[in-house]
Amino acid sequence: QVQLVESGGGLVQPGGSLRLSCSASGSIFSIYARGWYRQAPGKQRELVASILTGGSTNYADSVKGRFTISRDNANNTVSLQMDSLKPEDTAVYYCNLQRRLRGAVWDYWGQGTQVTVSS
Repeated sequence: QVQLVESGGGLVQPGGSLRLSCSASGSIFSIYARGWYRQAPGKQRELVASILTGGSTNYADSVKGRFTISRDNANNTVSLQMDSLKPEDTAVYYCNLQRRLRGAVWDYWGQGTQVTVSS
C-alpha cells in the first residue's frame, strides 16, 4: 500500500500564492507518475499537473505559466507551487501517485486539501 499525506492548502487572496506538498510512504516502487488533481463543487475531478518518473511534466491549460510541479526524490515528496491564483482555482486538491507494473496500474490518492481563493 501507499500512503499520501498532503499539506499546504488554505485561504489566499486573488493574485496570491500557495505551495502544496505531498509526502509518500509505503510501497513506493514502480512509480509511473505523480500529480495533483482538483475538484470544485459540482464539477468532475480534473488533472492540474503531473510529473513522470523520467521528469517530463504536464499541466492543464488553465494553470500553465502559473503553477509549477516539482519533486524531491530523496524525501518522496512532490510539490505544487501555485502563483497568481484566481478564484476559479478554488477546489479540493488531491495528490496522486500512479504505479505501473507488467500492464497493471494502481492509483493512490491523498485525503485532499482545500484551496480557497477569495478576497
